[in-house]
Amino acid sequence: MKFSHCFLTALACGLLPAWAGEPVPQKTVLESAAGEFWTVGEDTFFVFNGAGDKRVTLVGTNLKIVCDHLEMTAVGIGEKSATLPTLDKFKYLLATGRVNIVQGTREANCGRAEVFPRDDKIVLTESPIVIDHANDARVDGAKITMLRGQQRVLVEKPKFEGPPIKNLGYDPKEPQPAPAQPQRTVTPASPPPK
Repeated sequence: MKFSHCFLTALACGLLPAWAGEPVPQKTVLESAAGEFWTVGEDTFFVFNGAGDKRVTLVGTNLKIVCDHLEMTAVGIGEKSATLPTLDKFKYLLATGRVNIVQGTREANCGRAEVFPRDDKIVLTESPIVIDHANDARVDGAKITMLRGQQRVLVEKPKFEGPPIKNLGYDPKEPQPAPAQPQRTVTPASPPPK
């Protein structure tokens, strides 16, 4: 199933933190083995599934998501009786099953990714790994939460790997300097009582 709609453009523009400037917008395309969408009130729900070697693939502006299962919720506006209303705001995204997200030189892999655009937050669980190919850095942990606009990443049980740091002068072959001795200060004695 191939699907392209204006809501996906909004999704692609706001999904992951914008680390390196704003890219030129491009049409967003979603492909999957099967898909379903329905509207309840003002919310429109989307479910896409892969099958066999056909995985769910979402490609948009500076973004690519590949997974086995994708769910999205958006707020519709306009004609409520239309099969697919005009979509106004993306509310939630859940990607599960061998999730791979690529944006620019950054890549995330995990079993489950949740996107909360109203909170400017992405939560990666189930063995999450975030790699920055530009500076050869990697972080993994039990849970990784990325906060858009704050350039902040919270990691539970982190393990970081990165490029070597410059020589800060430590040589394990040289003897270590003796610890500094505290200096004593002498206070003048009080004059004898008269």
